[in-house]
Amino acid sequence: MIFGIRAVIEAIQADKTIDKILLQKGLSNELFNQLRQALKGKEIPYQFVPPEKIKRLTDKNHQGVIAFIAEIAYYNAEDLLAQVFESGKIPLVLILDRITDVRNFGAIARSAECAGVDFIIIPSRGAAQINGDAIKTSAGALHRLPVCREDNLKQTIEYLKESGLQVLACHEKTDTLIYDADLTKPTAIIMGSEEDGISGEYLKRSDLQVKIPMPGTIASLNVSVATGIVLFEAVYQRMK
Repeated sequence: MIFGIRAVIEAIQADKTIDKILLQKGLSNELFNQLRQALKGKEIPYQFVPPEKIKRLTDKNHQGVIAFIAEIAYYNAEDLLAQVFESGKIPLVLILDRITDVRNFGAIARSAECAGVDFIIIPSRGAAQINGDAIKTSAGALHRLPVCREDNLKQTIEYLKESGLQVLACHEKTDTLIYDADLTKPTAIIMGSEEDGISGEYLKRSDLQVKIPMPGTIASLNVSVATGIVLFEAVYQRMK
């Protein structure tokens, strides 16, 4: 975490990978305008928050601005997909829609790395911050498995489809079982948040909607557990 307008401007200009920036509501001065200019054209998530939120994070001279430096580097999905195809591998990509719990995210990354996922895609807003807790829970997988942070997931999904990947959305409100899907094809799998599931706009863009059968009485699984089940079905099919 860094704070102070000048320090954050310098981090942006030095091309540091920044998870997000918190800006105090009501800020308006020449230095703040310089910060806004520095943010132009950069894909850095930021949000305006009440002064109380900033104060809870630090009592130092923050000037109303706090930035969180990313613990990992983010990648470009188009570049990575091209590399996967060039290597002769059948792509297996994981898309996480609004997974906000850092430990769930870390556990998912650990399963994904073990299952040979090529890379994970997350939205630039509404995703878990990849911090020390996430990395620890991932058992270091987040230092090995590339993560792409995309501003527009809809466009990214369309790009994956145009590149020959089938897009599977995994949720409980469908009749098709994951075991009936052909996961030996180039595939991108979307997993949604436990609270809200997968966004409707992504469901519409999926080629197939699948579910995990659950004969028990509890209607849902933890998202990290569900992701592991789906990914290792892909591993099983590809090993056959």
